[in-house]
Amino acid sequence: MVPISVLVSGRGSNLEAILDAVDKKCITKGQVKVVISNKPGSSGLDIAKKHKVPGITIDDKGFPKKSWEYDQKTVTALKSYGITAGDGLVLMAGYFRILSDEFIEAFRHRIMNVHPALLPAFPGLEAQKQALDHGTKVAGCTVHFAEKTVDAGPIILQASVPVGEEDTVESLSARILREEHRIYPEAVRLFTEGKLKVEGRRVHVLP
Repeated sequence: MVPISVLVSGRGSNLEAILDAVDKKCITKGQVKVVISNKPGSSGLDIAKKHKVPGITIDDKGFPKKSWEYDQKTVTALKSYGITAGDGLVLMAGYFRILSDEFIEAFRHRIMNVHPALLPAFPGLEAQKQALDHGTKVAGCTVHFAEKTVDAGPIILQASVPVGEEDTVESLSARILREEHRIYPEAVRLFTEGKLKVEGRRVHVLP
């Protein structure tokens, strides 16, 4: 059983999709051991409580957005719940921090993130607005392994979403989010079943 931690900052909708997948036995070889928020009062902690998963806060007030000093606190908490670089999986789900290089290196290819764009297009903030401003006809979302460069790690799964003439940032974001809720749990399932193999920049899905 792969021990999983989910890092959250806000509403936690992807967290809920993952916990629902565990509850419904769509994910059977992974167990969420702890939800960690960097913000006190995050609604993600309420979702964790609803699913009877331990939730803790490691307040990042006073720390830079990227800080190994802060991340060391997170790593210590992960270890206390049995999540190590050797066998654990760390999920970023609306986590508004940039992981330090040391954290990325320690958990290499064991940290996943979801981004609301078809990477490598539109990395960074406001990806949906970037897509609309660019006039793209197809947007989407990407689940990838985290790397030292933000939104640049090996791609695990992607889903496309057509962009309509009348789309707004809000309407496009809502449709993309539905796809995030579908492919993120699937990526977790594949990882926990040992079906992902990373070779360079490619992630192979094994039968």
